[in-house]
Amino acid sequence: MTTAPLPPVEQVRPGVWSIPVPIPNNPLRYVLVYAFETDGGVYIVDAGWNTDDAFDTLATGLSALGASVADVRGVMVTHIHPDHYGLAGRVRETSGAWVGLHPADAALIPDRYEQTDDLLVRVAATLRRWGAPPDEVEGLTYASMPVLAFVSTVKPDVLLEDGDKPEVPGWDLQAIWTPGHSPGHLAFWEPRNRLMLTGDHVLPRITPNISLHPQAGDDPLGSFLRSLEKLMPYDAGEVLPAHEHRFVGLSARLTELIDHHESRFAEVLAAVAAGRDTAWAVAGCMKWSRSWDRIEGFMRRAAVAEAMAHIRALERRGLLREIPGEPVRYELVNA
Repeated sequence: MTTAPLPPVEQVRPGVWSIPVPIPNNPLRYVLVYAFETDGGVYIVDAGWNTDDAFDTLATGLSALGASVADVRGVMVTHIHPDHYGLAGRVRETSGAWVGLHPADAALIPDRYEQTDDLLVRVAATLRRWGAPPDEVEGLTYASMPVLAFVSTVKPDVLLEDGDKPEVPGWDLQAIWTPGHSPGHLAFWEPRNRLMLTGDHVLPRITPNISLHPQAGDDPLGSFLRSLEKLMPYDAGEVLPAHEHRFVGLSARLTELIDHHESRFAEVLAAVAAGRDTAWAVAGCMKWSRSWDRIEGFMRRAAVAEAMAHIRALERRGLLREIPGEPVRYELVNA
């Protein structure tokens, strides 16, 4: 099977470029890196996975604007996932660029990418609480470990808080904290051109995975929905997401995403009402892009974690109640 070519490098606006960088063995195929030109060099939003192919593709993309990786002066990382953060360390090694992250994601680096043993223990315990079958727990626990090879771990030089303006000469970029997909996910607003760079928070066609897991915080889906509402007031002329393609109509897409999760809440409540009372059982009843029996490995773990994120949000709404034990079970409130 031949691989479809990447989209072209494009000039989004004068001084702003979109560079597709490949993701190996992933249906998303590429992450869109955005480059901002300045008199003193180039500043990029996200970087890609740490592979030679990704590095070379980024370098080729930067050459379209007359620059090289050595000319990068700053890397604004939207979030800690490997396809956004993984190449940042190599870019810094090549160019001396600063790397910026939100503090909530920066705090995850040691457990997630350096000393993973404790995190793996917590993941296994969490899977058991969710009702995962014993013969699946170990495989699902280690399902994310292969991605470590695609991350060049680097501690951020700059911590970007909500409302901060990263130092990008000639541009008025503002960081917007949009937790949910990760605890420290950032979007970036560029008011002069009315551009909203949304990372994985808002994508044009698919919905980002919102998972409850040991590094996700207490209520990631509740945080995600509040973060969607947070972007509503912005009069964006165009949305620059990290995957798929640029689009117009930010407020309409925000409403679609909110409505999507309301439908998912209804699925979860129906499953619990039918006696599917663990996170694992609920996940098996939900509608996914393929049938439950065809979802394997990390994608199965992510699906259960997303089901659990919906369960937690429904607990916060007072519609579900936890029945302690192992596995943890849930029941409708006032059923």
